[in-house]
This record gives sequence, structure tokens and C-alpha cells, in this order.
Amino acid sequence: MKFGKVENPEEVDFTIPPDHPDSKRIFAASKQGDLVVHVGCAKWNKKDLKGFYPKGVKDELAYYSTHFNAIELNATFRRRIAPEQYAKWADNTPEGFKFCPKMGQYISHIRRLDETEESVDLFATSSSHLGEKLGMPFLQMHDNFGPGNFDRVQNFAEGWNYDIPVALELRKTDWFTDDAVSGELYDLLEKNKITNILVDTAGRRDMMHMRMTTPVPFIRWVGANHELDYKRLDEWIGRIRSWRKLGLNEIYFFVHQNVDINVPHYAAYFIRNLNKKLGTKLHVPETLD
Repeated sequence: MKFGKVENPEEVDFTIPPDHPDSKRIFAASKQGDLVVHVGCAKWNKKDLKGFYPKGVKDELAYYSTHFNAIELNATFRRRIAPEQYAKWADNTPEGFKFCPKMGQYISHIRRLDETEESVDLFATSSSHLGEKLGMPFLQMHDNFGPGNFDRVQNFAEGWNYDIPVALELRKTDWFTDDAVSGELYDLLEKNKITNILVDTAGRRDMMHMRMTTPVPFIRWVGANHELDYKRLDEWIGRIRSWRKLGLNEIYFFVHQNVDINVPHYAAYFIRNLNKKLGTKLHVPETLD
């Protein structure tokens, strides 16, 4: 993911901002249970996951799913996936594995949520063939989709009547820098139980709004291909630990890099240290670096 890439990441203040006061309220409303952490990458193909697959691996998804327990699944953004393909993917992965498919670009970038009810329904119906393997699908809007289109976001939020959790990523700065706009947005998402995605990337610190709208955070972490990425992941583990004390029971955390080098390595580092600090028992992926 090249979104938010900067030339000199060492000049960026990557400190995670304080929790939004309402985020604490969202977590506090949850009943304490076992902590479930879903960690993965955006894709499973060999081209992107360099330094991960041993020679001779033919079924990439089968191998990937024995090392990670989730996949962001960006492949669904550019092409429609048939229900039969979703079902096949589900059959080819172990119990507990989760797919989080991105809604198609026709919905988010071409039609920009204008009269997309039929397309959204097709996506929801098709992806439901993942069965219990379906995690949290998400919608990522175009960078220039702004608050002037609030009515479209409202129609989408109020029209999501499926028994499937969903997350939304809005990128235009105006959604977060105007308190009146952000307040109305957060209220809408919270009311309709839509997760407000957090994106941790160098050039867009405004997207670290730290405002939860459901008790299940969805984090898209974008590394800067820099040694400071380790410290950044350590800080996230600390924040997740504090959220756990507030009532966190479940979280999705997906690892990206501006340049797809050693994505599995950073994910393995995150999982290994998460296990140490929080007592989780996630499988630590094997990497070839």
C-alpha cells in the first residue's frame, strides 16, 4: 500500500494519539470475554509476500492460512468474485480463519455509493458463501470522496441490513478535521454498528482519529520500510493491551508496506511480541529472511 508514503519517514511523529473519549465508552460497553486477535496481510500471492513461501509451494492460500489466521483480501476490489469461489476459499482454509474482502471499486470509486444498493447486495450475498470464515468486509472510499457526499454514506450505513459486520474507510481529510462533520459521521456509524477503520500510515496522521464506533477495531497498519517500524508495532501492542483493560475482546490488524518487502516478517514480529505481552497464543509465521 503506497497510500500515505513519504520520502523521509524518520521525520514523522508516529506516536499513537490518545484514545478518543467515546472510544473508551464503546469498549466499556462490551462484556469481557477471551481476546480474539485476527492478524494477516492484504494478499496471499508469492509476488507480494516476498520471503515467505518455500520453494515448491503450489497452493499459496492453503500454506498462508496455516501461518496467519486472517487475510484482508484486496483482490475483491478489482473483480467480482463468484459465490462458488468464495466457498472454495472457505473449504481450503482451516477452522477459525477469517477473510475480510474489500467491496468492489464499482461501488466505492465508480458509482461512489450513488445508487449502489443492488451491487452492495450482490457483494454481501456472494461473500456470505465464506460462511463462518467471513470476518469483517470493508469499504474503502476514494481519496477525494468528501463530506459533501454525507447523504450517500448515510444511505449505505442505514441500508446495511445484513447479519455481517462491516467496516468503512474514509480518506479525505475533511472527514476528520472538522469537529461538526466528524461528530455527525461517528454518530451515524455507531448507531448503525459500522466499524470506523483506523489507518496508521506516515503521510496521513489525521486518519489516526482513535474513534471507535464498534467494540471491534479494524486497523490497517502501513510500514515505512524503515527500522522504526519495529517501534511502531511495539507501540500498537501497548495500545491493544490498554484496550484490553477497557474491554476489548476482538480486533483485526492487517500489515502493509509501502514497498512489499518482508511484510510477513513484520507481521511475525507483531504476533510474536503480542503473544509475549498479552498472553495470546497465535501461531508465529515462519519467514525465510
